[in-house]
Amino acid sequence: MRHGKHTFKVGRTGSHRRSMIANMLKSLIENGRISTTVVKAKELKRHADKMITLAKKNTLASHRNAIAALRIEYNSLSSKEAREVKGGKNGAYSRDRFVMGKLFGELRERYQERNGGYTRIIRAGDRIGDSAPTCFIEYIQ
Repeated sequence: MRHGKHTFKVGRTGSHRRSMIANMLKSLIENGRISTTVVKAKELKRHADKMITLAKKNTLASHRNAIAALRIEYNSLSSKEAREVKGGKNGAYSRDRFVMGKLFGELRERYQERNGGYTRIIRAGDRIGDSAPTCFIEYIQ
């Protein structure tokens, strides 16, 4: 029996699903709001709320769990990129570094006093091509 087992398959392999969720999480953290289908948004909401909970803990273990969930790859900076970062240019930082900084910086401080419910789903109607129900998912201010 499968009582209490939650699955989110959407016709994709496991590795594709994990990559898709990680990429959508990065986009959500980076932009604060993304447009997607309702099914994907409901699954993303579960993971996005867990990321904020990890950020609020702010431990080494929570950093490592967030890196694993977001599939972060820290590439070492070249000497030229390091000089640009010290000079104040953020272009040298990869998207992954920016996402982790925002998650454990701005978002952690914003939701420090809130006990859950960090995201909302706003329905936006059906998509033109295939009539899939679409929505916006965003972090609550």
